[in-house]
Amino acid sequence: MADQIELKVPDVGGEEVEVIEILVSEGDTVEQEDGIVTVESDKASMDIPASSGGKITELKVKVGDTISEGDVLAMIEASGGADESDESDSEEEAEDKTDDKADEEATKDKAEESEDKQEEEKDEDSEPEKKSSGGGSKVIDVEVPDIGDEEDVEIIEILVSKGDSVSAEDGLITLETDKATMDVPCPEDGEIEEMLVKVGDKVSQGSVIAKLKVSGGADDSEAEEKDSAKEEKSESNKESDKDSGKKSEDKDQKKDSGSSVKPSSERQPPVPDHPSQRSDRKEGILHASPAVRRVAREFGVDLSQVKGSGPKDRILKEDVQEFVKYELSRPKAVAGATGQGGGGLQVIDPPKVDFSKFGEVEEVQLSRIQRKSGPNLHRNWVTIPHVTQFDEADITELENFRKSENEVAKKKDLGFKITPLVFILKACAKGLREFPTFNSSLSESGESLYMKKYVNIGVAVDTPNGLVVPVIRDVDKKGIYELSEELVEISSKARDGKLKATDMQGGCFSISSLGGIGGTAFTPIVNAPDVAILGVSRNEMKPKWNGKEFEPRLTLPLSLSYDHRVIDGAEAARFTAYLSGVLGDIRKLVL
Repeated sequence: MADQIELKVPDVGGEEVEVIEILVSEGDTVEQEDGIVTVESDKASMDIPASSGGKITELKVKVGDTISEGDVLAMIEASGGADESDESDSEEEAEDKTDDKADEEATKDKAEESEDKQEEEKDEDSEPEKKSSGGGSKVIDVEVPDIGDEEDVEIIEILVSKGDSVSAEDGLITLETDKATMDVPCPEDGEIEEMLVKVGDKVSQGSVIAKLKVSGGADDSEAEEKDSAKEEKSESNKESDKDSGKKSEDKDQKKDSGSSVKPSSERQPPVPDHPSQRSDRKEGILHASPAVRRVAREFGVDLSQVKGSGPKDRILKEDVQEFVKYELSRPKAVAGATGQGGGGLQVIDPPKVDFSKFGEVEEVQLSRIQRKSGPNLHRNWVTIPHVTQFDEADITELENFRKSENEVAKKKDLGFKITPLVFILKACAKGLREFPTFNSSLSESGESLYMKKYVNIGVAVDTPNGLVVPVIRDVDKKGIYELSEELVEISSKARDGKLKATDMQGGCFSISSLGGIGGTAFTPIVNAPDVAILGVSRNEMKPKWNGKEFEPRLTLPLSLSYDHRVIDGAEAARFTAYLSGVLGDIRKLVL
């Protein structure tokens, strides 16, 4: 009986990571290096591969678990590596020989023919094996992996030197974008032959950063040729040796289940012929890395409509890009069939103007944040049917209370001030609980809603490099003082460019406040996959009739933009009226 082996977490840089996706199920058969789970750290996400091939008998983790190096992920019934396969081959040969001897008189001619063919196979198979055994070490290029859509990312630290021995997943260099820092891991064990980059260099996906000397072995291409040769020979031997043919056919089928990437010339079309038609993928089975899923979310692509070209039909970044190109280049038979809408828009290119003929000009490059946020804002604007509801709140009493509390905070030397935005955060959190549709996201199919049971609110922060939206988590569970302190901290990190990618993920609703600058109203753009965003303008003293006379009251303009596919006008009006009521009487925050 096959041994039960523990699949453990390898070296992940000495930190705890969160399981964000389970890639296999109990009973699945996996090959060595197949992904078992996807984990996410503060810097990056990665798949943890199987250290051995076999059948998954038990999963020890679930989505949301926090794990570290050495933790057991799953139990696997090992199918055996090279040694076991050699033993099974020798056992099969022994069985074949025994059968041949038992039936020698009856099938002598067939046995001789079979033995001749087997010897020819052994002679041919031994050649690549000899080559690989005598190959020694080889030097490979280490490239920058998929880092999302980032380009020209700056290297801020070199973590290794020439001659260092490194293990798989060890950090080689540290990169810094405008939003986060991340380490580039080593792809496998070996020794640094040469570093090709230095601090200050800018790299992108696919850039070669180092030369790595690794232990030799048959090249992937040689291994593939060897496998294909064995498959062809096993097919040709079916007629002459049925028993051995059946055994080899079973082995080939197992190998085929983990076949390599299809050549580009044989890739199937990335999209269906009709917008309402889906790929022939089984429901629930969808292989794509977190980076690919992020790209798909940014473009509003339903991954179930994209045909993957990677191993086991895994969807690659290129497949998503081809899908988007194809969708944009053809007219839609059915408008908005994917649920996200916006496909097939015939946008006229802006005219090209030579401004220099009118006077002196200077071309200034947009910041990286502006270059990245621009396409997202455009996508959100053209794919989401926006409606903006305007209202105002009487914050006279709120301001009196806020100022008195700031005096208390100053005496206690708490190190922060209470701003109106903190009360707006709490009011919105209460509103999201009262109107749960505002705390939802539209599914990729456009036919259902994901109702969120948590309240995380993004706050737009103006920085020297552009607008970013860090997320404050569990707003409904925090008090005014705690939110004030966290708001100061996260705003400071945003302006200093020290936000991590995780600091800007997981939002349910957004607030964009221009109250410190000016204006009476504006139309904020919904930050998909959220379904609404609140704009806050500058407060203003206005005369209000109290039934007997006019009296001065401090009013705060509110602008609520929402996705009209999810929220109707009456519900939006009730939401803003509710916010106005809570801000007008902050005692309601404790009810």
